[in-house]
Amino acid sequence: MQKNDTPKKSQKRARKIEDFKARHKRHKAMEAVKVLDEIKYGFADPLESMNYFYDLFDKVYCQDNKEVVNKPVIGTLCIQIPYEIIYALDAVPLRLCNGHHTDEQNGGEFMPAKSCSLVKATLGMLQQKSFPFRDRIDLIVHPTTCDQKTKSISTVEEMGYDVYHMEFPRVKESEESREYWRRSVRKFTKDLSKELGQKLTRKGLKEAIVKVGKAQIAYHRLNELRKLESVPILGKDIFLITNAFFFDDIERWTEMTIKVCEEVEQRAKDGFNAAGKRSPRILYTGSPPVFPNLKLPLMIEQADGIIVADESCSANRLFNDMVSVDEWFLYDMVDAVADRYLKGCTCPIFTRNDDRKRRLKELVEAYNIDGVVYQSFAGCQVYEMEHRSIQQEMEKIGIPMLYVETDYSPGQGGQLSTRIEAFIESMKVRKRGSV
Repeated sequence: MQKNDTPKKSQKRARKIEDFKARHKRHKAMEAVKVLDEIKYGFADPLESMNYFYDLFDKVYCQDNKEVVNKPVIGTLCIQIPYEIIYALDAVPLRLCNGHHTDEQNGGEFMPAKSCSLVKATLGMLQQKSFPFRDRIDLIVHPTTCDQKTKSISTVEEMGYDVYHMEFPRVKESEESREYWRRSVRKFTKDLSKELGQKLTRKGLKEAIVKVGKAQIAYHRLNELRKLESVPILGKDIFLITNAFFFDDIERWTEMTIKVCEEVEQRAKDGFNAAGKRSPRILYTGSPPVFPNLKLPLMIEQADGIIVADESCSANRLFNDMVSVDEWFLYDMVDAVADRYLKGCTCPIFTRNDDRKRRLKELVEAYNIDGVVYQSFAGCQVYEMEHRSIQQEMEKIGIPMLYVETDYSPGQGGQLSTRIEAFIESMKVRKRGSV
């Protein structure tokens, strides 16, 4: 008689039940895998030097690997937090802005329905304590830039995090604002030094300024190559590199970015073009592309556009003006650091934003731009409100602009890609007509 291997109904089968935290982690990994595969395999002729960054994002976002550091980890909620001060006090900065739709859904319980996706996603991540690349956060520094982050920071404190509030002016043209911000940075320096039990030294701050400066030089070296007629690197890789700056070791990041520069420079010498012969040259501006929410940049380049320049706080704005020091004395250096973060800022939170308009027009000219794509996250009022004045500036110089309001939801794909494709095609027609 043949033995029946089928288990009896009465037999209990062991089942592993996935709890919320495990399911949340799995869904985030699935998001990251999908986008990273699209970046790695969805385009021809990938750069070999980009493998470091591809592997880094795979470890951090797909496998949830953590790098343990024996230094205080300072979470930052905005690029206006002076990294030079954090490094000088022997701590490690970690940018907390988050791009996961899974976290956005989780964080939605803390915010009104039409709120910024980035803020909701950041709250969802902090609630789950699922930080990128680090196993902990010792202190979160919050500047009063974004209104929604400012109002939600009390929720972050209720989650049990230690938060430092750093005051930021809403006017940048006046001497009063400059002095106000300098005082804020001086106070931050003093308070953080006391919090960490670490004395700020002239040598330490000078070394930190040089360290950040080297990273800026590497980025600008790479960015200059995007001005070429035959562009040797796609925008999707640039966004991945700048997003890695949020969490990677700064010296390792600089070294690996220089390797990308060297390969891209060789491609430029060989006349390699990463895009099509008639691909429109796009300037991206607005709400920041934060991994894995890179859907708009990917759609632009999948539609045969190429992003050759950007003006956003997850890329170009990170590396704007370098610290300019007249005298290498301690408090002169602290003030010089403060000036770098205010003078170079083109965030739409300011009452007037002539600097942003000027900056965009400079980029249009320097990078030979064919069109502008302006993204605003639904609920981000300052970007929504400012798009009209930017549209008018672009019309004055004859540059078409597409305004796109998005969130982190994957459901927008079809309609959004249709609009992008139509915009790209209209610029191709325009270029053919001008030949």
